[in-house]
Amino acid sequence: MSSRTPCSPDVLVVGGGIIGLVTAWRAAQQGLRVAVADPQPGGGAAQVAAGMLAAVTELHYGEQTLLGLNLESARRYPAFVAELEEASGQQVGHRSCGTLAVALDADDRAHLRELHALQIRSGLESAWLSGRECRRLEPMLAPGVRGGLRVDGDHQVDPRRLAAALVTACERAGVELRRTWAERLVVESDRAVGAVLADGGELRAGQVVLAGGSLSGRLNGVPADVLPPVRPVKGQVLRLTVPRPYAPFLSRTVRAVVRGSHVYLVPREDGELVVGATSEELGWDTTVTAGGVYELLRDAHELVPGITELPLVETRAGLRPGSPDNAPLLGFTDLPGLLLATGHYRNGVLLTPVTGDVLAGALVSGELPEVARPFSPRRFTGGRPGERPASREAAVRRDTVLQEQSA
Repeated sequence: MSSRTPCSPDVLVVGGGIIGLVTAWRAAQQGLRVAVADPQPGGGAAQVAAGMLAAVTELHYGEQTLLGLNLESARRYPAFVAELEEASGQQVGHRSCGTLAVALDADDRAHLRELHALQIRSGLESAWLSGRECRRLEPMLAPGVRGGLRVDGDHQVDPRRLAAALVTACERAGVELRRTWAERLVVESDRAVGAVLADGGELRAGQVVLAGGSLSGRLNGVPADVLPPVRPVKGQVLRLTVPRPYAPFLSRTVRAVVRGSHVYLVPREDGELVVGATSEELGWDTTVTAGGVYELLRDAHELVPGITELPLVETRAGLRPGSPDNAPLLGFTDLPGLLLATGHYRNGVLLTPVTGDVLAGALVSGELPEVARPFSPRRFTGGRPGERPASREAAVRRDTVLQEQSA
């Protein structure tokens, strides 16, 4: 049986999407030796995501706790982008352009009014506009727009460029990129100590972070009681382009609900226009379907009729990692040595800065920062969220003592 050597990394990150990469980069900045296992670092859901940093307009009923984490990460984004761009020498397409959420019929208008009221009760800044005011901001909008919400605090970033910059930043920080997948977690003496890799090697580490996105729940060797409860949620996305010279087609992100389906249009400075996204509970299927493309184009056309004149340059489907409460799983599990950074669902890009800071802090200090404690994986197992477990036996003894004290 192999053992950890002095050259073994302090941290092995399983998964090289943006969440795994930012965790690795931040941990390396803390002086830890870090390795990432992923056959294609920078791939995954980031290649499909639109990159809306929409902490305000992504607010949903029942997710007020998640709102706090989203807002904190959005607050950190400008400094995070500046640091990452300097570290990598690459631009990530960050834009402070805001969002306009519009209503196309009376029912949509009533829904937006309710959302606006929830935003105000939550202390958020958004402004109600009439249909005419919406069209004055965005002349390409359909004449039938009934009203909308202007949110200047929402931003955007290009996830593909963000992922590429994180790969470079990791390499420059000394992170070892093992371009192969981890097939099985290695557990010894009731502790995670590394992983068996698909290339036949075994990589030992002091701590393991499972950041495999929707695949996080499929890593062999993880005990059933700590296996992350994540599921794949399919999303189809289209990319169009505004022909040169780039006309001011849209100046900000525009989103709406059309016949109960959410649609958004995200304009990039380079003329790209991202249209998305479906939300389909279809397991591991990543097929781009004629129906999905049709529905997105149909709904986008109702929102912005001129979109049908633009060239369609790409159709993609990806998998979001959904959790039971649609919130991420961050930090320690009940298996010593194993931490999670997964389950970000539709907020992975938005939560990138705060996730990196939280996981790096936990890896170094052994404690989960206060901002992340509501999102501990232990909320699904009844464990204590904020501390690193010494051993499973010690955890059982501690819980027994606590139960006896409270009896």
